[in-house]
Amino acid sequence: MIAENLRRVEENIQKACKNAGRDRSEVTLIAVSKTKPIELLLEAYEEGIRCFGENKVQELLDKVDKMPADIEWHMIGHLQRNKVKNVVGNRVALIHSVDTYRLAEEINIQAKKQGITVPILVEVNIAEEETKFGISAKDAILLTEEIAELENIKIEGLMTIAPYVENPEDNRPYFRKIKQLSVDITNKNIDNVSMRILSMGMTNDYMTAIEEGATMVRIGTGIFGERNYSRK
Repeated sequence: MIAENLRRVEENIQKACKNAGRDRSEVTLIAVSKTKPIELLLEAYEEGIRCFGENKVQELLDKVDKMPADIEWHMIGHLQRNKVKNVVGNRVALIHSVDTYRLAEEINIQAKKQGITVPILVEVNIAEEETKFGISAKDAILLTEEIAELENIKIEGLMTIAPYVENPEDNRPYFRKIKQLSVDITNKNIDNVSMRILSMGMTNDYMTAIEEGATMVRIGTGIFGERNYSRK
């Protein structure tokens, strides 16, 4: 099942890239493996997947030790400050979900202790949904400027979770808005800030996201099937 799902996803990514006149190499597929057992992750690994995304710190840590060492782990869920010390330096390639200065400050403290620089994305609540985390678009530039002052953090771009919609076209304006925000930030030439990554698009809308500039898409259900929230 996973092999077939991945083939379908890959075909769709290539099609979306072609629609947008982009090269396939510009888009990284992150397999969102939250709630999924190791056996399914290993199936995806055997099919060539090397980037996995997790929402919860403990689940990520449990899987890190059980999976091959060449995997690139992405922390894509809301990160509490008291859990930061467990993530920083623990084979996590990128933290997608930084939406406050205090969180960034804690990441910086832990990174400094280990003598490393941690790459992050600023999470933007582009649709301003009350149920979601993320800084508002109007405050994102100021937050980016503030975080950029922290020595052991490198801002690599933006992340957003668009609304769940039946028709992916409904999210196109949001994807365009956050792409424009990344351009606006780039034009400010802020030290220690790169906007090379735009993490947006999930199972139901990743083709639209790619057409609007996504460089990372986070796909769970499209690869692994429906989530099992009863798993501990």
